[in-house]
Amino acid sequence: MITARAWAGKHYAVYGLARSGLATVQALLASGARVTAWDASAEARAKLHPGTGRWQPQADGGAAQPLHHPADGPPPRAGEDLVIADLDTADLAQFDSLVVTPGLPLNRHPIAARAREAGVEIIGDIELFARARPELPPHKVVGITGTNGKSTTTALVHHILKTAGVPTTMGGNIGLPILAQDPLPEGGVYVLELSSYQIDLTQSLDCDVAVLLNVTPDHLDRYESFEAYAASKNRLLLMQSSEHKSVINWPAFEAGLINPETAGFNGIVDLVGDEQSNWVSLQGPHNAENADAARQACGWLGIDDRTIDEGLRTYPGLPHRMERVRDRDGVLFVNDSKATNPTATAPALAAFPSIRWILGGQAKTDNLDECAPHFGHVRSAYTIGEAAELFERLLSPHIPVKNCGKLADAVREAATDSAPGDTVLLSPACASFDQFRDFEDRGDQFRDLVRAL
Repeated sequence: MITARAWAGKHYAVYGLARSGLATVQALLASGARVTAWDASAEARAKLHPGTGRWQPQADGGAAQPLHHPADGPPPRAGEDLVIADLDTADLAQFDSLVVTPGLPLNRHPIAARAREAGVEIIGDIELFARARPELPPHKVVGITGTNGKSTTTALVHHILKTAGVPTTMGGNIGLPILAQDPLPEGGVYVLELSSYQIDLTQSLDCDVAVLLNVTPDHLDRYESFEAYAASKNRLLLMQSSEHKSVINWPAFEAGLINPETAGFNGIVDLVGDEQSNWVSLQGPHNAENADAARQACGWLGIDDRTIDEGLRTYPGLPHRMERVRDRDGVLFVNDSKATNPTATAPALAAFPSIRWILGGQAKTDNLDECAPHFGHVRSAYTIGEAAELFERLLSPHIPVKNCGKLADAVREAATDSAPGDTVLLSPACASFDQFRDFEDRGDQFRDLVRAL
């Protein structure tokens, strides 16, 4: 794990005990900090189970709770202090910092207002990583944000660096929590996928290369306006030192939504010729942009063109992002469950000429305008979830539609209707929480259904 002397002797409140929260608790304790932790879920609190035999009673007088959590590694050293207490009622002024999960809505959660009133900073695990950097072996950091394409571009940069033989790891909004990972040796590169929520909780992450892929309306329940959401993304660039580099989306720059203040920046540009045809896992116009962003980021890091091209050619892709699940009798089945809004779905529709489209879930918008230019690629649509009727109504004037309700029914109907050359595409344009645990659960179930055909 990553530890830092900078945290020693301080008292941190950690709110939220999912994967990054648990990693944060362990890293802080191993660094000699005191931690008071809380999660509204008793199940999440139970993950803090005994490691060294020290116990503390709950603040509410309930049953004794174990302090140390070895869930993802060895228990912290004996003598370090962890208390489980209800931070929703605790006096926050006693803490040096409040470390919260990125999922906590800063614009409306009471603990955020209470922390501000108490004069306690609100940070996340990425900020702790930033403060640990001076103690790590000399390294570089690539930070990647944007509304869509973050995960693919992060994994692609990571893959190209591995192809070049550079020590590298990826974290943030992808893979293992960054604090749970071992420090890289000298010359290593940390590649971080960063959501706007994570950037909001970060103050001092000075990326050697920052990438801002795109900014389109999303998560507007967390921001007062689209401009405020764009400003959150732009903070990744504003935290950079003047000598560092960035790769940016030209339309967002020209619209005044982002403002790089670095010594050098490149815009994401169109690819030349048909080189994308060599990249099996990077099809579609969105992946052309992702590939160019990764190419330019790696160029800023000093990776030669030949190695970059080899990395693009051999990139295996990510689960749930244009993932090719199966070719069955000439019909390709593609899992694009990560496409949780219409803007993310539109490039997938552009990537295939003859599509049986499965979509629906919890709608983030009341329209499919971004997808409309590609309706000509869709032979028929199959709607599911809460948005099934809405999307049936929007699509029926343009495309044959079947309101299937459930994913299993949609897969069966789409497979029955398909002919050789067709692509059965799960690209929902919706959140997943009406019927699934998350987009990964939705994609996993799609994969299982397809393999069972």
